Amino acid sequence: MSFRRVAVIMAGGSGERFWPVSTRERPKQFLRLTRPDKSLLQEAVDRAASLVGTDNTIIATGRHLAQKSAEECPGLTVDNVLAEPAKRNTTGCLVWVAANLIARHPDTWPQISIAVLTADHRIFPVAGFHQTVSTALDVAEETGGLVTIGIPPARPETGYGYVELGEPHGAARQARSFREKPDLATAEEYVRSGQYLWNSGMFFWTLAAFVSEMEAAQPAATALLRKIAGLLADGKHEAAAEAFEELEGVSIDYALMERASKVFVVPAEFEWDDMGAWDALRRSYEGDEADNVAFGSAQFLDSANCVVYNETDGQEVRLMGVEGLVVVVTGGTVMVCPADMAQDVRRLASS
Repeated sequence: MSFRRVAVIMAGGSGERFWPVSTRERPKQFLRLTRPDKSLLQEAVDRAASLVGTDNTIIATGRHLAQKSAEECPGLTVDNVLAEPAKRNTTGCLVWVAANLIARHPDTWPQISIAVLTADHRIFPVAGFHQTVSTALDVAEETGGLVTIGIPPARPETGYGYVELGEPHGAARQARSFREKPDLATAEEYVRSGQYLWNSGMFFWTLAAFVSEMEAAQPAATALLRKIAGLLADGKHEAAAEAFEELEGVSIDYALMERASKVFVVPAEFEWDDMGAWDALRRSYEGDEADNVAFGSAQFLDSANCVVYNETDGQEVRLMGVEGLVVVVTGGTVMVCPADMAQDVRRLASS
């Protein structure tokens, strides 16, 4: 069977750990966190479109971000920016995407395969990414299973989920289990064992397999999916939005991937980093001889291991005699914290 391959970029997060630059109206996918000339979202769309084509690249985001997403990526048509009616976590996002694809392609939707990608990762090189995604889609189409990409761990990271490797299956491995963010001792054991990969949060399946596995794992959500698809096909968009709000807000990992009967993992053939907090900039931008990293105007004197993100014009940041700080300067706000507390910045965003 020949499949039409579609890439879906999930871009609905709030990015609170990149406060004060990232806000509800301008979350981190619109920031230039890995290169100075493109936002994370633009990078994600470029990677996807060069693999499946612009017409087959979809951004899934919230209603309040739809217009800005379209402006950020003018190569996409308005129809390829899907605005979720309400915030319902990643399961809601993917149910909304599936319902829209079924409504738009009522006769051929079982011949669609989907690459679920994210808008907040650093990925290099693109050629390795394309090879890995192509392999993952091949496995999904050949087996009718659900597939994820696993990242060989570079360190015992406690902020990521892990996938336990099972038996080989061609270019993939069976996914034996999913483990949520471990403590340090457990993460160290995972890395030593060589039997665990980081869970990248990217997923691959045929649309038919997604609906089938959802039917088994989440029958109520699947009934809503079918109802929403029917309403959209009939042009009843407000009724579809109301039905969507009945969905429970849970992650796709918990709702589906941990419960599915046939799950595979493909090891990544590219470098990957989750741009989760300000300290990640040290892994994206080249530092000076003291490992200081600057975006925008900044100077360092007798300082080391610092990150400065300065997006103001005509204002310079100067650090002297400090170590391990994150300094962020944006219009009207200055944020300073120790680098090892970067994951806690969201507490300031909500204070």
